[in-house]
Amino acid sequence: MLNLIWLFLLVSGILVAAWHGNIEVVTSAALQAARDAVEVCLNLVGIMALWLGIMKIAESGGLVNALARLLRPLMVWLFPSVPPDHPAMGAIILNLSANVLGLGNAATPFGMKAMQHLDQINPRPGVASEAMCTFLAMNTSCITLLPATIIGVRASFNSANPTEIVGPCILATASAMVVGMSVDYWFRRRNRRRRR
Repeated sequence: MLNLIWLFLLVSGILVAAWHGNIEVVTSAALQAARDAVEVCLNLVGIMALWLGIMKIAESGGLVNALARLLRPLMVWLFPSVPPDHPAMGAIILNLSANVLGLGNAATPFGMKAMQHLDQINPRPGVASEAMCTFLAMNTSCITLLPATIIGVRASFNSANPTEIVGPCILATASAMVVGMSVDYWFRRRNRRRRR
């Protein structure tokens, strides 16, 4: 469906430009957008490499295990069907750590690994378990304390103050996480009552 929407927008833009006799504007805009995309990606490579390296050092240095022990009571409450020492817990914590730092691209591999581990202990493989749904809600609405990727994008476009979005970002993501986790908790309780 999304492909159809993009196709419609693209074709309608070309047709409107042709109707007004400005078809060269479409070509120059497409080429400029491609150049800008490459430039933004190259600027982000350094930022992503730095934070991925820090995450790897934290994982190798035992910080992730320490964080896992610290967060164990909360994780056991959020994921009662997952054994506390299961590898899924480590992957979930790595994913959440990357999301808290605003590194969505770095969080993706950890999220995929967490889902694979959660599917291994799923009583009905192929069907999302409660733990998988909770993790998905937490992953997509995770609070971001340091939006590193957004700051990097703003810096690459020469923003006067690339870090001014930190406060609004914390407020918006905290609100999203409270709502997401509340809805997840409500659905879990509702499903448990139905099964009785």
